Amino acid sequence: MLHPSSTLAAATALLIALFSTANAETTLRASHQFPGGQGDVRDEMVQLMAKEVEAAGVDLKIQIYPGQSLFKAQEQWPALVRGRLDMTALPLDYASGRHPEFSATLMPGLVRSHERAQRLNDSEFMDMIKEVINDAGVRVLADAWLAGGFVSNVRCITSPDTVEGQTLRAAGPAFDEMLAEAGASIASMPSSEIYTAMQTGVLDGANTSSGSFVSYRIYEQASCLTAPGDNALWFMYEPILISEQSWSRLNEEQQKALTEAGEKAEAYFAGEAASLDQELVDVYKENGVEVVTMTPENYQAWLDIAKQSSYKTFAENVPNGQALIDAALAVE
Repeated sequence: MLHPSSTLAAATALLIALFSTANAETTLRASHQFPGGQGDVRDEMVQLMAKEVEAAGVDLKIQIYPGQSLFKAQEQWPALVRGRLDMTALPLDYASGRHPEFSATLMPGLVRSHERAQRLNDSEFMDMIKEVINDAGVRVLADAWLAGGFVSNVRCITSPDTVEGQTLRAAGPAFDEMLAEAGASIASMPSSEIYTAMQTGVLDGANTSSGSFVSYRIYEQASCLTAPGDNALWFMYEPILISEQSWSRLNEEQQKALTEAGEKAEAYFAGEAASLDQELVDVYKENGVEVVTMTPENYQAWLDIAKQSSYKTFAENVPNGQALIDAALAVE
C-alpha cells in the first residue's frame, strides 16, 4: 500500500505534467484594422494562417484581433518592432514616418496591374524593401498588393483637374503630395476612418484599396467610384508580418508551419486579387454609385504630376530613394 505522502507526490507530479502540457502551446496575437469575419481578404489571409498552423499540430495558435480591437492602425508597426505584438496585416506605408523607404510601396503608378505586382514580389525592389523591414526587427510572412481607386461625393475623379477644391484622404505621403500638386486639400487618416469623415463632411472623397472600399461600406457615402480598371494608379503593399522577437521564440517545427501557412495565404490572395476589383465595381453599382475608370491619358497625366512632385521628393529626401524607384521601374 502506498504511503499517503507518496500518493500526494504522485498526484502532484501528474498535475505538473498536465499543466506543462496544457501550457506548451504557443499563442501568437495577430492584430489588424480590418473588419473581422466580413469577407475582407486581409482578415481572411490571417484566418487561413490560423487554421493552417492549428492543423499542423505543432502546439501553435494564432489569436486574431480584428477591427483595431487590440492596437489602433498606426500603433501596430511600433508594437511589432518592440515585440508587444506578434503579427499583423499592415498597409506598410503606414510606417513610412519611421521608415520613409516604405512610401515606395504606395507610389503613384509604380505597379499599375496585378500581374506586375506579382513580378515585383520577386524583384530587387522588394529585396530592398524587405531589407529595411528586417533591419527594423520584423519579417514578411506573406506578400499582398491591393489595387485601389478613388471615391467622391462631389464629382468623379478622373483627370487631375477633377480633384481641384476637393478635400481628399490619401493613404501615404506620395499620394498626398501628388493630389496636393493637382489642387486637392489633404486630410490624413487610416482607411477605417474614411466613412465617418465623409459622413460628417470632413472629406469630399478618398483613395484606398478595393477591399477597404467594400468592407468599410464607403459606398454609402460616395456618389462616384473611380475603379482600378486597366490603369490603376493606386496599388498598396499590405503584407502579413511577424515580429522577429516573436519568431525567434518559436521552435523549428513551428517556424516551418508558420512559413508554409504564409505561403498558402499568399497564394490564396493572389487568386483573389483581381476578383476584389470586380466585386468592388459590382457592389458600388448595386448601391447606385456611378462607376468610372481612368483612360490611359488620365493615367499618364497623373503620372506626369507624380514624377514632378512625389517621385522627385522621394528621390531627393529618402535614403536609396532613386535606387528604389529605378529598381521598381526596371521590372518589366
